[in-house]
Amino acid sequence: MPAAPILIEFDHVSLGFGGVGVLREVSFQVRRGETKVVLGEAGAGKSVALKLAIGLLRPDAGRVEVLGETVSTLPERELYALRRRIGIVFQESALFDSLTVRENVAYRLEEERRLGAEAIEARVRACLAAVELEEAIDKMPAELSGGMQRRVAIARALATEPEILLYDSPTAGLDPITATNIMEQIIKLRDVNKVTSLLVTHRLQDGFLMATQCWDAGRNGLGPAPAENSHTTFLVLHQQRVAYDGTAAGLRGSADPYLRHFLQR
Repeated sequence: MPAAPILIEFDHVSLGFGGVGVLREVSFQVRRGETKVVLGEAGAGKSVALKLAIGLLRPDAGRVEVLGETVSTLPERELYALRRRIGIVFQESALFDSLTVRENVAYRLEEERRLGAEAIEARVRACLAAVELEEAIDKMPAELSGGMQRRVAIARALATEPEILLYDSPTAGLDPITATNIMEQIIKLRDVNKVTSLLVTHRLQDGFLMATQCWDAGRNGLGPAPAENSHTTFLVLHQQRVAYDGTAAGLRGSADPYLRHFLQR
């Protein structure tokens, strides 16, 4: 069976700020339908990688390619068109406080003016249904819990039917039960919608949940994933470089002293 096409590729990417290196010679790939979980200590460059992927930052050296486009050299007008094909879930949800849930999810659709009012309404409801939150469509963000706000943010990211989803610490600041619920929604999107994702997190348990669980439509919930879940891989950043890039099993079984220490934190 041929390998799925590569949708995200970092090729020897280096970046620093004010003479201080953040990423050095970083290379990795994300294939269609894959979720790559990006791990590392604070300041390891995890969120910087997301910004490079959407062209908010340009590398000092190397190449960033997304959806067949060389993001690292793409003009701003073409970057804007590319970003329409990418959904982003920010760490703090970043919902508009003055807009209802419906208006938040519809925001990019209204801006792009490619769909009529009825089609937008149908898309908004479908996206909210995907995160099991359709009943909150007329609520304001302030009326929602932190977990519900995060789910609305995922629905908003889905609204434009992106080919790639970027998650920046989607469970940060949430209690363990709510965090698990959010990860369940992300796993469902991976397995049902076949969404390709780059997921930054500081929580090891989020990554291993992605690797060990899959969406079971029969039980409408999670079930054990195959022993080697090829749809979820791991990237560990350490001291500006890639310390690991591979499967959950390979990460758990690594003899590398740093990785063993990192997993035992």
